[in-house]
Amino acid sequence: MSGFSPAWLALREPVDLAARNEDVETAFFAALGSQPMRIMDLASGAGSTVSALARHRSTSTEWLLTDYDLALLEVAGQRWQDRVTTRQIDLASDLEELPFAEVDAVTTSAFLDLVAEPFLVRLVDQVVKARKPFLASLTYDGRAVFTPQLPFDAALLAAHNTHQLSDKGFGPALGPAAAMRAIELFRDRGYKVVQGRSDWQADSSSADFLKELLGGWCNVGREVALDETELAQWWSQRQEHITSGQLTLSVGHVDFTALP
Repeated sequence: MSGFSPAWLALREPVDLAARNEDVETAFFAALGSQPMRIMDLASGAGSTVSALARHRSTSTEWLLTDYDLALLEVAGQRWQDRVTTRQIDLASDLEELPFAEVDAVTTSAFLDLVAEPFLVRLVDQVVKARKPFLASLTYDGRAVFTPQLPFDAALLAAHNTHQLSDKGFGPALGPAAAMRAIELFRDRGYKVVQGRSDWQADSSSADFLKELLGGWCNVGREVALDETELAQWWSQRQEHITSGQLTLSVGHVDFTALP
């Protein structure tokens, strides 16, 4: 799986950081204690999870960052240097090759909604087999609220949520159902789960992020053959709202930690 540019990840990182659920992260780190540790991050991209979780740790943490995209791993390595090691891996085929038993915990961010049910089961089984704490942040759950609202919002959101179910390299994705399914799987295996919302909140301070995000949604609308005239009118209005600072957008995400 690839396809996320460093420029897009840089735009969304401040929004991600503000959205992450501090109560969930606090529960995760409370279970780990204060000793130095090694954490493995899955689908690490440019290393935003390291940036986000550094605020919780005063003791040293070593990171193993894993991703298929070498360019993003290079960015992460440059950002964090001696704090991280990186490993290129095709998670879809080679997940079981990762050293789950040799790390203290496993994390991932903005990833689970991209994977299929069989992969999610494999992931949960690896974490549980190794008896490791797990933190999943920023899993999209299908909600979005625009202010001001437009009649076409619902059609475009429905199209986006349908597109989220397409194959992202792991088989047909779970999309908005992923977080709740993962929580169910961990609980079925005897793990305790702490969960909470981590919704994106975007406004005039994140105009470039909004333009990139909603431009992508427009592309999805074209792919699924929404009415081109309505789509163009919607996008024109939304660009005006962004430029004038009128638009605010909340996009639903879920954070959870699963603890043995």
